[in-house]
Amino acid sequence: MKLYQKYPIQLSNSLSGVKEPFEPITPGFVGMYVCGPTVYNNVHLGNTRTFLTFDIISRYFRFLGYKVRYVRNITDVGHLVGDVDEGEDKIGKKARLEQLEPMEIVKRYTEDFHTVMRQFNILPPSIEPSATGHIVEQINITKKLIDLGLAYEVNGSVYFDVKKYNQSHHYGILSGRNIEELMESGRELDSQDEKREKIDFALWKKASPEHIMRWPSPWGDGFPGWHIECTVMSTKYLGETFDLHGGGMDLKFPHHECEIAQATGANGKTPVKYWIHSNMLTVNGQKMSKSLGNSFLPAELFTGNHPMLQKGYSPMTVRFFMLQSHYSSTLDFSNEALNAAEKGYKKLSNALSLVKTLTHAGGASANADTEKKLLQLIDECYQNMSDDFNTAKTLAVLFEMASQINTWAGQKEMLSEVSTDVFEKFKITYIAFMEEALGLKEEKSVNNDLLEGTINVLIGLRKRVRTDRNFALSDKIRDDLKAIGIQLKDGKDGEMSYEIES
Repeated sequence: MKLYQKYPIQLSNSLSGVKEPFEPITPGFVGMYVCGPTVYNNVHLGNTRTFLTFDIISRYFRFLGYKVRYVRNITDVGHLVGDVDEGEDKIGKKARLEQLEPMEIVKRYTEDFHTVMRQFNILPPSIEPSATGHIVEQINITKKLIDLGLAYEVNGSVYFDVKKYNQSHHYGILSGRNIEELMESGRELDSQDEKREKIDFALWKKASPEHIMRWPSPWGDGFPGWHIECTVMSTKYLGETFDLHGGGMDLKFPHHECEIAQATGANGKTPVKYWIHSNMLTVNGQKMSKSLGNSFLPAELFTGNHPMLQKGYSPMTVRFFMLQSHYSSTLDFSNEALNAAEKGYKKLSNALSLVKTLTHAGGASANADTEKKLLQLIDECYQNMSDDFNTAKTLAVLFEMASQINTWAGQKEMLSEVSTDVFEKFKITYIAFMEEALGLKEEKSVNNDLLEGTINVLIGLRKRVRTDRNFALSDKIRDDLKAIGIQLKDGKDGEMSYEIES
């Protein structure tokens, strides 16, 4: 039996609004698309949380034995300032400000994005297509939508006819928006606006004389709209209907709603079976934004070079911090929360180093109750992750497992309470969930042999001072070690053991 059959995944589907069993279109295979960055600036932490969420999801699918094709795009044209159909292209604007070619901007910030992804141990997707690499396909689907009567051309620009689409389909199926309310709300069309209705959106925009990024089309020189690129690239590499589409909560409307309309209109079928959206970041309870001065880049978080940060935090500490909350929950940054995460991650990382050094001598007389508890912890790791990728609950189980590892490290004789088989399952599970499923690497600063040697020196010193009846110093050694999370335990005949608290 495959692991994905033993531990079937339940996920919260934004399309239905309920948690559903995951049933891939093709058994054993997962097709997954995630909206990537618009590369006109350094990647920010809100983006990073989204990409971490889908790194975890793709990792866990593979962990259970699925074959995964993960497509994540690079938006290098068509995303206009303000996410609307007017104004400058974000990349073109940046290029103009810095007096560079747009593709220089794209290269610089794509490289920055990839660097940050590597720092957070976020694995690359199977395919990473770019919008500029798929202009022909975007023109072709736009022509198709015009031929189907779902789009219209005005003065060299092409718009999707939302009202016409809604006559036979449901525009708002993902976001829950009502088309009548959308048509009544917002600004009115002015005399210069080309759209038939204000809710219509651009598939192709005519390039003004000063617009840098432009391509020839049947309607004249122009550039694609923002939404059409994802429809083209997702269906090209995953098929007209695929398993899962993800992105940040802020993309649900209009971006993802428009994607559904375009693909459904062009291909006559629902493009995506399951939609997943990650939630936003806040800082000390406020929305993270540059205008509030509470927005910081990953590099600032690592170095601590920001007025709101007390110090820097390692990439693995920040990754661990983000995994402490479910992806659908708001995540609040604060120095207190990051400090607590740093301590928590070090405990798990120390246990990861320790468990790799532990070996079982064999021939044990196993304790049935002990083994039952260990096997239950193993099972809970899978159950929690298969329940909508609940990293928070999975980490709670790993803390329990870390406590057991620390006990074994300090009292190796206790390994006799479990069989070799159960011990190996426990060891392999802890390592695999930490490194493969959650992508948490050991902190480089951890030197386990040095730690164990230092503790044993202090244990030897404490034995000597107890022999000399210097109980005050003996108690001080014990209390000072406890203060930093190392608990000494006095056994029979003057023997001592230790446990690293977690």
